[in-house]
Amino acid sequence: MITSAAFAGKRYAVLGLARSGAAAAETLIASGAQVTVWDRQGEPREAFVGRAQIADPLTCDLTGFDAMVVSPGVPLNSHPITERARQFGVPIVGDIELFAQARAELPPHQVVGITGTNGKSTTTALVAHILSEAGRPVRMGGNIGLPVLAAEPLEPNESGAGVYVLELSSYQIDLTRSLACEVAALLNISPDHLDRYDGLESYAFSKSRLFAMQGSGQLAIFGTGDPLTRAFRDAAQERRGADRVRSIDMGRHAGQQHLWPSLQGPHNLENAAAAIAIVEELGVTEAQWGPAVGRFGGLPHRMERLGEYRGILFVNDSKATNPASAAPALAAFPPDNAIHGGTPRIHWIVGGLPKEDGLGECAQYLGNVACAYTVGESGPRFAELLDGEVPVEASEMICEATRRALASARAGDVILLSPACASFDQFRDYEKRGDHFRTVVGVLTGNRLEAGMQKR
Repeated sequence: MITSAAFAGKRYAVLGLARSGAAAAETLIASGAQVTVWDRQGEPREAFVGRAQIADPLTCDLTGFDAMVVSPGVPLNSHPITERARQFGVPIVGDIELFAQARAELPPHQVVGITGTNGKSTTTALVAHILSEAGRPVRMGGNIGLPVLAAEPLEPNESGAGVYVLELSSYQIDLTRSLACEVAALLNISPDHLDRYDGLESYAFSKSRLFAMQGSGQLAIFGTGDPLTRAFRDAAQERRGADRVRSIDMGRHAGQQHLWPSLQGPHNLENAAAAIAIVEELGVTEAQWGPAVGRFGGLPHRMERLGEYRGILFVNDSKATNPASAAPALAAFPPDNAIHGGTPRIHWIVGGLPKEDGLGECAQYLGNVACAYTVGESGPRFAELLDGEVPVEASEMICEATRRALASARAGDVILLSPACASFDQFRDYEKRGDHFRTVVGVLTGNRLEAGMQKR
């Protein structure tokens, strides 16, 4: 794990002992800090008995504490810990800020920070993949589900310094004050998590703080697909000059995308172009990144091709938890004149716990949908929105939706789980939802899926 003498002798409270919180507590304890931990579940607390004080920071005396470390999942706009910390004058930080404070003692390294509403997981994984293929020491961390503090410190090798590649949500950036990334990228901004922010502009400002923490000589990369991201790019250019600000150049790579089987669709062109811009800044050449991008296998639950059965392709896009994230999946499978004379071929499983009302960006791709199968809490609302636009079958559960879709689909069609909603009405998280879909597909096909070779 990563440790630092900067934490020795200081007092910290850690609220929330899931992956990032537990890793933060372990780092602080190993660094010689006095640590108080708490989680509303008893089992995570048991791992720290005898090594840390077990106490709820909402009720214990916080006088003299140096920081309150909270999970990104704690809603600072509504959780009482925010006022409690303010009363005692204790700053609230997250594990990424602890990593930033520990950097001075790490071997020579670089940090890449990637944020955006959509595409950041794929871009993060692709950057790490390219760097690994180029021989660079690399670690992924952050919102992608791997606590960066739990990783062993990277040592340089003959190919260069180690690189920590961090996927950063707005929640994590909110809890960070001093992370100066050698390369920072903002892919896009669209409405999301507005229950935590006072509107879209407040959410966007949270993302933009990643660049405010950079030094003037560090590189900032921006998408160009929405007005807010372009506005932040323009502001960055005024502050630090055009040579330290770049726009994601999708046009440069459009002719290469057919060589990247796991990176199809316009959203993945943006992801790949962003990743290439990042690794080039770190010294990776086209001779290195070209083959590496073609070998990238993609991420579970994000446009994950499960395979084909009777010529029908199954795609798990459970990570699409809002309409803006689901729209690229719908765009990736347009009608094909060689398949059913160009008729729509997507059997779309949609619904869950809604983050917003309406179809959003999905509306422009309904011409690609052969039938929609609505599920979950938002199922009736999606059925209402889609009525008259595409055929709709109200299914309620993913297993029923998949069964109906398989009964209707023909060779060349795509059965796509891209819910455009959160999972919490029926599942713990989008990963459990995607795993359930994979299991259902296996049962319905008798586990006879073949590697998908359809035109992408």
